[in-house]
Amino acid sequence: MNRVQLRSMRLVEVLAALAFLVIATIAVFMIAPNAITSASGDAGEWTQTESGPLGPADRDFLVKVRQAGLWEIPTGQQAQERSNNPRVKEVGLQLAADHVKLDEQVRALSAKLGVQLPSTPNADQQGWMAELSGLSGTAYDKVFADRLRGAHGKVFQAVAVVRAGTKNSEIRAFAQVAVDVVMKHMSLLESTGKVDFAALPTPPPPSPNPAK
Repeated sequence: MNRVQLRSMRLVEVLAALAFLVIATIAVFMIAPNAITSASGDAGEWTQTESGPLGPADRDFLVKVRQAGLWEIPTGQQAQERSNNPRVKEVGLQLAADHVKLDEQVRALSAKLGVQLPSTPNADQQGWMAELSGLSGTAYDKVFADRLRGAHGKVFQAVAVVRAGTKNSEIRAFAQVAVDVVMKHMSLLESTGKVDFAALPTPPPPSPNPAK
C-alpha cells in the first residue's frame, strides 16, 4: 500500500469518526430535549417546564402534600365518630376540609407538571391510622392531636425548604399556600389542649456560622 492510499484510508477513518460524534450528539438532544444536568451531575433529575426548572425536591413536595391529604381527610372525618370532645371534632372537620381543597390543587398541578402522585398514605401514616382506629374518647383525642401535630411539624420543615429555594414559580406559589395551611393546622391542633409538647422532637442546635 503506497502513501497516497494510506493517507486516503486515514482520512476516511477520521471523517467516519466525526460523523459518528455528530450523529450521537443529535440523538442525545432528540431523546432528552428538556433534560437539565443537576448539581450532582446526573441528567434527568431536573426537567424544564413553562414555569421554570422542576427538581427532585419539588416533586417530593407534591408527593408529601398528596399523602398528607390521603390520611388527614379520613382521620378528620373519623374524629366525628371517635371523639367526644367538641373542639377535637371541630378541628378534625377543618383539617379534612382544607386538605380536600389542597388535594384538588396538588392533583391539578402535578398533572400539569408531569409528576406522578401516590394513591395511598405512606407506611407511617397508615400506622397512625390503624392506631387511631382502635381508640375512642379521651384516648383518641390525645393520639389524634399528638400524631397530627407531629406530622405537621415534619412536613412544615420540608415545605418551608421548598418555598425558600424552588426555581419553579408554580411550585413556589403552591408551597406558599401549603406553608400557610400547615401553620394554621398546627395552631388548630394546639388549640385542642391535647398536644404533648414534651414529646415533640427537639429543634436542632443553630449552626456556629449561620449562612446569611
